This record gives sequence, C-alpha cells and structure tokens, in this order.
Amino acid sequence: MGLDRVQTIVTVATTRKASMKLSTPISSCAALGLVAGLSLISPAGETVPASAAETAHISEIAYTLDSDFIEVAAEPGTDLSGWTIGSVTRGGSVHAPEHAVEVPAGTTIGESGALAIEVPITNSVKSGSAADGSYGASAFAVDDAGSLVSFDQIGGVVEGRGVTGKANTFTPEPVVGEDATPTGATAESGGENSIQLIDGRWQSASATPNALPDGRSDDDGDGSGEDPAPKDVTPIADIQGTGDESPLVGETVTTRGVVTASYPTGGLNGYYVQTPGTGGDETPGASDGIFVYSPDTVGEVNIGDHVELSGSVSEHYGQTQINVPASGLHPLQEPAEAVKPVDGEFPTDPAEREALEGMLVQPTSELTVADTYNTNKYGEVLLATGDGTLPQPTDVARPGSEKAKALDEENLAREVALDDGSTVNFLEKDQDVPLPYVSHDQPVRVGAQATITSPVVLGFGHEKWRFQPTTRLTGDNAAAVQPANFENTRTRAPGQVGGQVSLASFNVLNYFTTLGTDLPGCTFYTDRDGNPVTVRGGCDARGAANEESFERQEAKIVAAINSLDASVVSLMEIENSAHFGQDRDAALEQLVSSLNEAAGTQKWAFAPSPTDVPSDEDVIRSAFIYQPAEVAVEGQSTIHDDEDAFSNAREPLAQAFAPKDARGEVETEKTFIAIANHFKSKGSGSGPGNEDTGDGQGASNADRVKQAKSLVDFAAEQKDAASTDYVYLMGDFNSYTQEDPMQVFYDAGYANVGAEHTDESTYLYKNRVGSLDHVLALDTAANAGHAEGKPGHAGGEPGRAKGEAGSTAGQSAGDLPTSAFAAVTGADVWNINSVEALALEYSRHNYNATQFYEPDQFRASDHDPVLVGLFEPEDEAPGTDAEADTAGGLGANGDDAAGTDEASAEADASGSSSTAGAGTAGAGTAGVAGNGGAEGSSGSGNGSSADSGRLPRTGGELGLPVSIAAGLLLVGAASAAITRRRQSEPIDSDPI
Repeated sequence: MGLDRVQTIVTVATTRKASMKLSTPISSCAALGLVAGLSLISPAGETVPASAAETAHISEIAYTLDSDFIEVAAEPGTDLSGWTIGSVTRGGSVHAPEHAVEVPAGTTIGESGALAIEVPITNSVKSGSAADGSYGASAFAVDDAGSLVSFDQIGGVVEGRGVTGKANTFTPEPVVGEDATPTGATAESGGENSIQLIDGRWQSASATPNALPDGRSDDDGDGSGEDPAPKDVTPIADIQGTGDESPLVGETVTTRGVVTASYPTGGLNGYYVQTPGTGGDETPGASDGIFVYSPDTVGEVNIGDHVELSGSVSEHYGQTQINVPASGLHPLQEPAEAVKPVDGEFPTDPAEREALEGMLVQPTSELTVADTYNTNKYGEVLLATGDGTLPQPTDVARPGSEKAKALDEENLAREVALDDGSTVNFLEKDQDVPLPYVSHDQPVRVGAQATITSPVVLGFGHEKWRFQPTTRLTGDNAAAVQPANFENTRTRAPGQVGGQVSLASFNVLNYFTTLGTDLPGCTFYTDRDGNPVTVRGGCDARGAANEESFERQEAKIVAAINSLDASVVSLMEIENSAHFGQDRDAALEQLVSSLNEAAGTQKWAFAPSPTDVPSDEDVIRSAFIYQPAEVAVEGQSTIHDDEDAFSNAREPLAQAFAPKDARGEVETEKTFIAIANHFKSKGSGSGPGNEDTGDGQGASNADRVKQAKSLVDFAAEQKDAASTDYVYLMGDFNSYTQEDPMQVFYDAGYANVGAEHTDESTYLYKNRVGSLDHVLALDTAANAGHAEGKPGHAGGEPGRAKGEAGSTAGQSAGDLPTSAFAAVTGADVWNINSVEALALEYSRHNYNATQFYEPDQFRASDHDPVLVGLFEPEDEAPGTDAEADTAGGLGANGDDAAGTDEASAEADASGSSSTAGAGTAGAGTAGVAGNGGAEGSSGSGNGSSADSGRLPRTGGELGLPVSIAAGLLLVGAASAAITRRRQSEPIDSDPI
C-alpha cells in the first residue's frame, strides 16, 4: 500500500443543513460576522465556483477566544455558498446543530484569501498521542457538492492517528468514517491565540480572522518575493541517523539531494531525494536517502533534479520524512554527481535495511512471491527473501513450540513488499485505473521467483519494508515502469500421481444455484458499475448474485474439475438445496450436468444423498462426484449425525467406492471408504478451549479436536461395515498439518498423504502458506511416524518422514496393498487457486478497468485441490498382444523373479526408469514388475503418455495367454529392467 499520508476527498450525495450565525470572534475584529461575511461577496461574474477551489483548506482554528471560529483559505472570489463548516468533539461527532453551520448563498472569499466562520468548538483540547485517548476537537469543511475538503484535529501527534468521524443526528455524512489529520498544535494560553497553518506547519499564533498569517495572501510565499537567506545544510544521513527514528524529529532542517523518485499522483504526494554521488557505504549505518512529503511541490520536480529543501522532520508509519511547504523547495543549478543504486543481496537484518531507507537499490538476490492478496486491493505484491514462500509455523511445527516461534520470526524478517508507488485502494477508488502486476500472460503467483529488473527505492510503511518503483505504476505503463518480472509456474494439469484410480478434494467456493436475486433481503457486493456480483448478507444464499455471475463462477469450477480428472472428488461448500425447499441434491445435479456438458460425454455422476439426513444442517454441505467408467459406488452414502461434535460444522459424509478393471469389472476386493469433511473454521469460537490463545491454531480448536475424535470413531464404524482396510479421510479440516486436531488422526494410525508425498500447500492466509485441506490414509501396516511434518523431497521424489521407504511398501507384485496408505501411488497439490491473484476470481468481475476474468481453472476457488493416486495398475494396456509381449521377453505383471518387492524397492529408491528388455517387439508396452507402468519406456502401447496430459489408470487384461506365458517369463525376466512410474512430476511442466 505504500505510504498512507494522503488527505482524502470523499464525495457523497447529500449534506446536512444547519443554520448559521456569524459574530465577531474577538473584540478587535468587529468586521467578522454575518455582515462582514456578506460584504466579501464579489461582483457578479467574478466568483470562482467552489468546485474549482482545488487549494481550499482550513487555515486557522480559534477555540480559546470569547467566540470560536474556523477560517477557510482559498483563491479570492471562491464561492463558499452552501458549504458546511463545523467541529466534532474528541469522540468524533457533532455535539449540537449550532456546531455545524451552512454558509449563506452569495458568500465568497475576499481579497485576503481567507474567510472566518464563527462556529462553536466543543470539548477540552489535549495534546499528546491520539492513540492514548487524548483526542482534540476537530474542525471540518464540506463543500456544496458534499466533498470533505478539510478535517483537522487540534493537538494530537503529527502523522499519528486522528479522531474518526462518528455518525449521529448532526454529523455531516462526508465526515463519518473519515480520520482527522492531527495538527500537533494547541493554542498558547494567555492572549488571543489560535492555531494557524503557517508554511505548511500548524502552530500557535495571534489570531488573524479573515486574513492569512502576517497579512499574506495564499500565493505570496514568504512575502518577500526573494529566496530566503542561505541556511546551514544538514546532510541527509544526519537527518536519518543510525537508529529506527530520526534524531531530528520536530526540527526544521535544510538539506540537499538528487530526486530519485517522484509520485505526483496516487496519494503519496511526495518524492525521494538522495545525497549526490552516494550508493554505497559512504555513511555506515545511516541512509543517504529520504522521503519528502510535499503536496505543494511534488508537481514541480523531476527525477534527476538537484534541489535544496527546507522543512520539518517527522516519522510517518515508521519512515523518516521531511515535510516541505511550497516555499521550501529551491532548485539548484549547480551540477550534482549521479546517484548509484545499491546492488547485491537484499538484507534481512532490520538495521541493515534501516541504513538503506529512502535509497535507490537494485537487489540481485533470490526473491520469492509470498502473497498476492493485497495486489487486488493496494497494487502490491509481498515478496520473501530467499528461495521459498513463508510457511505457516503450525504447518511445519507444533503450536507454541520453539521451532514455530523461530519460524515466525524468520518469516517476518524475510518479508518485503513490492509496491506500486501509490496509496490507492483499488476496491474503493481509482477503479478506472488498470491494476498493476496482475496478468494472465505474465501471472504473478505465490511461490514463483521474482526478479527486480530496474532500480527501486526502499521505503517503509504499514509495518513493512517496501520496494517502490521510481514513479507510480499502473497497468497502462507497466511496460516502461514495472520494476520486476515473475517466473511463470502455471501447469495445464496436476502432476502425475499414478494409480489405477485417483481421489481428490475440491472446494467449490459456495456453489449456489439458489441466487441472491431469488431471495428477499439479500444484499450484494457490487462491481464498479454498481451491478451485483456476489451475495453479501441478508439472506441464506452465499454465492453468485445473479445468473450472469453464476455462469462465470460455474465455468471456472467446471474447467478446474474436468482438468483435475480424478476418479472420485469430494466437494466442499456446495449448496444444500434442501434448505431452499428443493431436493437436497439439486445443486449437485446441476454441477454434474454442467461437467458432462463441458466434457462432451456422460463422464461424471454423483453419489446420491442417503435416506437419513441430520435434522439441522448448514446451508452448505459436502458431496461426492465420481467417474462411473473408473469406479462404482458400493452401497448408500452415510452422514455422520453427531450433533454434539458437529453442531457448528458440516457433518462428515462417507461413501464406499470400488475400482473397475480394464474390462469394466468391479474389483470389490479393492473397495475403499472415502469420507468428506469440512470442520469448524478458525474465525470464531465459544466455550472452553475455543478462544484464540495466540499459538497459531485460531479459535474453536477444542471443537475441531472433538470433531476429529468423533470422525475417527465414525471411520472405524464405516471400515467395519465395508470390511475394508482402505479408509481415506479428506476435505477441509481447517487445521494445519501439525495442529492438535491432526494429531488425533496421526495417533489413530492415519498418515497425511499430502504432507508425506509433496512439499506443496493448499491455502494462503495473511502471507503464510499451509495446508488446511488433507487426504488422510489409514496405515494399519505401520502406525508410527506420520506426524513429524513434511519431509524433504530430493529431486521431486516422494519420501516418508520415518518408517517405510515408499508408500507401496508391503504391496508385492500381484498382491493387494496392506493398508490404505500402502495403496497410495503418489499425490499432488495442484496450485491453481490459493497462489493466484484474487483479481482473477469470478467474484471480482469488473472490479477494475482491466477485465481479468477468464473461464479457466485459475482462481476457481480459494483452496487448492489435493490429488491422490490409488492402487498400482496392471502393467498391460488394453488391446495389446500378450503373446507378442511374451515373445519379446518383456516383463509382465505376476509373481515372476524380476518383479519382487526387493527389486521394486531398489528401482523406486533410485528414482530411475529404465526400458525393460532388450528384445522389445511389436507394439507392446515396457515391462512393469508389480509397481505400475514405466514413464519413458520404449514401447508404444495404448497407455497415455506425458504428451497426452494423462497417465493410464487401468492395466491390461491378464487373461489365459499371460498365465501360459508365466513359465517363459521366469527365464526372460532376468534381462528385464524394473520400471516404475515417477509419481510427483508435473504432467506438463512448461508454463502456460
């Protein structure tokens, strides 16, 4: 977001009307009052419309006199008719009607350039920090069009937090919700003093109603028409100092520098200057650059100018700056040595960064995109120094542990924001300005490498160090101004996971066929034209506002699920249509219909709701869809109706499935149980143990633990009912990998497939990545060693934290896997949602001048799907000639010598795939000994290749010819190399 020092102009539709009285504020000013005000009316045709008074502002506030007044300064002749001038209390509201007056028609600014309006200023005034509650009263001016022109607080801390306007009967709407700007000034006691804006700084002085200080007009400068006398020049490094704050805060200084960056638009209202010739370690520990806050002069400077500046020193949101008035800028004609960017590795040490604050830098070290959430809002991209994102501490370490605390500190040290040189909130204003950084051609994605391609200025604001481009960046000028490039990490499809069949979980982002426009009371989030996009509240619908928005949402979800192409998909956040008086599966049926229409075939079906459903369900639910060509449903689905555990969450849904072989026959011996879940969120909680303790687990942790324990018992019941050891728990557990609820599963013998097969995450929250979405596999063969976090994966090969060497240990050729975890052939987290910019989501359609929406899979939801392969397929693809395979000496699936577990384990550990058999003949596929097909084998059988974007899920028919050939295989297998599918590589690693 960059620096936030900007006086906001807010336009509203109406202003409150109030009566006005004018009288002399002090005994020596008899001209002030209604008569005096009306006497300032200019002749007809000479008034300046209020809308043209771009420099109009409050110039004086008197509150210690017999009569209080607020003075407005503007160009002579400016028409103030219909303006509202008033004051709010320290609490932020207008105390009574007389504290906000409307300027009578025909009132204009006189030749003095100032007009004083009598208005009571309520409440005692205290100096000091606004944050400690010592607020001062504040003065405001609202023009006749309903725009807030000025809102200035008496006292407080300059650059600190001011009082916020509060709604009541008398407070004008434009003031409500706006923050006053603290002046830091209070009127001195004794005499007739007010606070006045003099040379850009508020200070106490003798009251001068209807006249600018010292009798000057608004454009006179210091009244002399000449440059001020030469002053001592303070080097920028001395202003910056070697600490976090300047040693000269509050003092007025004169310094010199070269302009390195300038921001006349976008709200920064200033520029950076740096000592000529610097760019190294000329002043150890102190920076040679500084930000100049100067709305009055920012339009007068250009990058490369050599300037002398005079102004007051302050700290703004942690950044040292000089506040320079119009009279404080003096261009210098003498040449200045060019500034050099500081290049090299960007430091993580705060002191080393402090020594670079305000200077040009050219980082050459590794930088990784860590978050893009604020890209859509503030035009900034969060980066992390080094290789890798910023992990959620509780995703890799136990909550509250020293490791988690150390990781949290490391994350904070690595953060640096890549900003856009503005303070604009694109969701509230400037929606007609193309958003920077976001692009489909050059996407900015979390986890991608970022390269700084041109010098940037290191600034600080809102608790983050920031790389600022040297001028404001927008989507229009990106080709010339954007200072960074990003690696394109998109892939067309998920990575290869192997297996005869596959499982996946997918969050469909409140897929509701009941639209907001279908229900009374709905309120909406709207696009920049005011059209409704998504439901905001007021009704039970949670998704798209209307049919057009729904079609955009559905197109992305359909594209993602069809590309995911899993045999079984558990869905979260789909509408429970029974809540709206329809069949419970109505929305689910609509989604399946759209999936099939897009696929061009009856590819998908859904598992129907069971006969028995809970009496009190949420408006969203979980569900299963599947591909009938690959699996068959076994029996009816079951909902876990445990009201005590799941009263604040979605009840788990269980369904048994069985794979189909190449002939379409159901292999009931491989029946597996899939249970879809959506636990209580972290955002709220009540009751013992559900408070947010600050250990990273959020609220409702005790409830999620209870839900985990209940789910373990329910899964055991389903396991016994189906007589299978293959049990998979999947979905959104709203718990990161090492949190308490997950420990319940690990202790019960479940292994976290995603954590043990990948180093990828499914979710991004507040700059940190981690997995809330999991697939847990019952590991009855090895109940220990699955809860120590994500293991390393050298070369992309999957591994185990401890225990077995591979996921298929205990599964010999021709045998069934010994457990659900042993049946896993691979896993992938397909990063298509959480890592993408929010601007791409259907819910942000037409939020910006650039239309980012596309009907593709990217940002279809906010959670990433987890894909898991199950059961090693038969090695022989359908339609191949078994006799030809035998004659060629190829290995075949069976209990031959070359297909032993030991050989398979050796091939798996080496990560290599070799072509089987030297005597390949015909169109046969490469041999596989018990562990699946070989990637890169020399055969040209019917199995899918990497080029086709999919792996074969089914093996070939064994049949009688293979049985007859078994004897020959015992001889030929000795020369056949063992091949194995590599389970974690992308199908197509080329960026798209």
